[in-house]
Amino acid sequence: TGKRKGTANARMPVKVLWMRRMRILRRMLKKYRQAKKIDKHLYHLLYRQVKGNMYKNKRILMEHIHKEKAKKQRTKMLADQAESRRTKTREARRRREERIAVKQAERSVSVSEDAKKSVSEDKKPAEKAPKAEKPKAAEKKTAEKPKAAVAEMKAAA
Repeated sequence: TGKRKGTANARMPVKVLWMRRMRILRRMLKKYRQAKKIDKHLYHLLYRQVKGNMYKNKRILMEHIHKEKAKKQRTKMLADQAESRRTKTREARRRREERIAVKQAERSVSVSEDAKKSVSEDKKPAEKAPKAEKPKAAEKKTAEKPKAAVAEMKAAA
């Protein structure tokens, strides 16, 4: 008495432990799927990972499910925010274009009114505009002085 007879695998076979673990984890996945806690896509992914020995026990599998759900929810929230931002920007751009179109329409109306006024003014006898004055001789000399100074400096060098 008090002595072990047989190897650890003979006393509790690894295969039996494996089968128990698979059954427990698969049962948990089925319950989660039926309770709509996970969708069929996540179920299938997790089922294959359970078979591939990624999860040691129910606790670790449950933690992974919660992380995946949180990740999916965060992704959805960010996508919704981006969509609302795009919608808001699109609406602002549309309003801005409308505002610009209204301003251009007002300008074209005012330009056409100005054109009508100028046409009516052209019919009246036009006054002579004062002629532009010719540059004086003194101004011409000042313009020539720097050129002469540059020519002297070149000659000196």
